[in-house]
This record gives sequence, C-alpha cells and structure tokens, in this order.
Amino acid sequence: MAAPLLGMGRSALEQWAEQHGQAAFRGRQLHDWLYAKGVRSLDQVSVLPKAFREQLASQPPEGAADWIGRSRELHRSVARDGTTKLLLGTHDRLSLETVGIPAEGRLTVCVSSQVGCPMACRFCATGKGGLQRSLAVHEIVDQVLCVREVMEQRPSHVVFMGMGEPLLNIEAVLAAIDCLCTDLGMAQRQITVSTVGVARTLPQLAELALQRLGRAQFTLAVSLHAPDQTLREQLIPTAHAYPIEALLEDCRRYVALTGRRVSFEYILLGGLNDQPRHAKALAQLLRGFQSHVNLIPYNPIAEEEFQRPTPAAVDAFRLSLQDQHVAVSVRASRGLDADAACGQLRRRLESSLEPVHSPA
Repeated sequence: MAAPLLGMGRSALEQWAEQHGQAAFRGRQLHDWLYAKGVRSLDQVSVLPKAFREQLASQPPEGAADWIGRSRELHRSVARDGTTKLLLGTHDRLSLETVGIPAEGRLTVCVSSQVGCPMACRFCATGKGGLQRSLAVHEIVDQVLCVREVMEQRPSHVVFMGMGEPLLNIEAVLAAIDCLCTDLGMAQRQITVSTVGVARTLPQLAELALQRLGRAQFTLAVSLHAPDQTLREQLIPTAHAYPIEALLEDCRRYVALTGRRVSFEYILLGGLNDQPRHAKALAQLLRGFQSHVNLIPYNPIAEEEFQRPTPAAVDAFRLSLQDQHVAVSVRASRGLDADAACGQLRRRLESSLEPVHSPA
C-alpha cells in the first residue's frame, strides 16, 4: 500500500524513486527537500521533472492528502513565555496538538502519538473526548517539522507527552524516533517517551526498540501520579487493570533489558496527592529503584475541580523526596496563559476552526 514520503529514510526514498521509474538520486533529492527544506508539496520540489510531479499528483497515496504527508495548521496559540501550541489538521479532518517549548539554548517539541486518548485520566483534557485513532509515522514527524517551521529554530529535544498513549502505538512511535534520529539528526538521548502504563507493554517496548533502533537510549517516563493503588485508580481509571506493583515490576524488566533508568512523572494536585505522607509513601515505593522523579504542578482544566498546588507544597514535596535520597526535579510550568494543559486548545476550538493555511 502506498504511503506518504515523510517518514521514509534515504534508502527507502531511493527505492521508491526507482519503483516509479526514476533514478535513485531522485530519492536522495527528495530526502533533502523533505527533511532539510521542510517542503510541503511535490510542486515545491522543483528538481523533480514536472511531468513526474503531475503524474504523482493525480495518484495520491492512501492515508494522506498528498505524497508529502504534511498537516495543515488550524490554529496557533503563543504564550507570553514563547511557548507555542499548534493545532494541526489531518487528511481525514481530525485535529491534534503539538507544542514548541523554548528555553535558553534549546527547543523542546511535545508531540502527540494519537488523536485523542483512551486512558481517560481525570486530570487530562485529552482523555475527555476519547480516542479517534492512532497517528501514522508521517503525522508524528510532521509535528516536529511544523514547530521548526513556525518557530524558525531547530528542535533540540522531542517528548512524546502530547495527546495519546504512546505504548498503544508502539510501532509508529519507534519508527518516528528512527526518522527523527536518522533523517533529522537528533540523538535518542534527546527524546523522551511518556506512558501512563499499559499492561505487559514495557518489556515489549524494550525488545522492539533494541530490534528497530539497535539500542534503547531514549528516556522512558512513567506517569505514576500516586504512591498507592487506591489513589492511582481514582486518577487513572485504567489503573484498576494494571496494579502499581505490576507496573513497577515491568519497569524493572525494562531497566534490565535496556540498561537505562526510568523517570517517574508525578502530577501534584493541590490537597490530594501533594502532602508529606504522599512524598514519604512515594519514596518507599521507589526504594532501591534506578529512577528519577519529575514533579509536575497541575495545570487546571475546566472539566475538573482539581487545584494547582501551592509553591510551598511543591517545594516541601521535593525536599521530602531529597531527604529520602530520591533523585527529583520540578518541571517548570510553561504556557499557562495559552491553554497549557494537553488537549485544552483542541477541545476549546475544534468545532469552529478554519485552517490558518493549507499546504502550498
């Protein structure tokens, strides 16, 4: 089945060119125009014969509007700190979010792996609308190109922390990581894959990463958000089928297979899971584990009444973990004035949007 060109590597593009009656060097030219130039349509690839471009335009691939596979920008939201959230439109009229997060000397792109999400975490706006479908490789890679284009800066890091559960789309996520590293020149250590936990998938992720990428050097970030099973089930409905003890055992197997430590994400919800007893319980839960805890102050969403923790509570939680010899950091909140929480922009604007621009 024909697929869009975005996401293909150099050798695959050479083979594609030859299969369409062109010399292999046409594939190398396409590779340069796709990844270095960020072309949006074949019409822009002026080095290709015009007749060939016209022939391809009349026979688009399945699963994309054209052979390149770029998305349309539907809306752009820029916060005072420069954080830029893009709402992108797919070929089948769905929408997804991606975010560019600038900092001194770096630009992180937060990418989505699915349109919507089936995990239904209570604190997440994305899960409120359920799952539409998983994203294809070209739709994931395109998010990085879109942020690069809009912010006029080469991304330094990519985090799979946008819409969706990456472990429910493992093959496409790993293929996208391969493309980001091989074709866009990133390093695996600049990439983070975040998961709330899907039963029996972490060892599979490790094995597939070693097969597909040769090594698994990206960071695995596991969303805990609670130090015990009862509270975790209140926040993450799917956790009832995946006890926290089983999740941690899979994390240990992942560490054994890859040799990489696991990062644990913990959203601090004011008055609910941010008290000293929760910090003590979390430290006990992770004792002896090769890990790092990333504390995330909650970004409020309209559908829930959870409260953002006070700065004092955040600092006390951090210090408590440090005192118990747990490696810990606090994620700086970005874009709070521009629908910061994942899925907010999409839910607020999806029904009324027209594209900012279409592919040229």
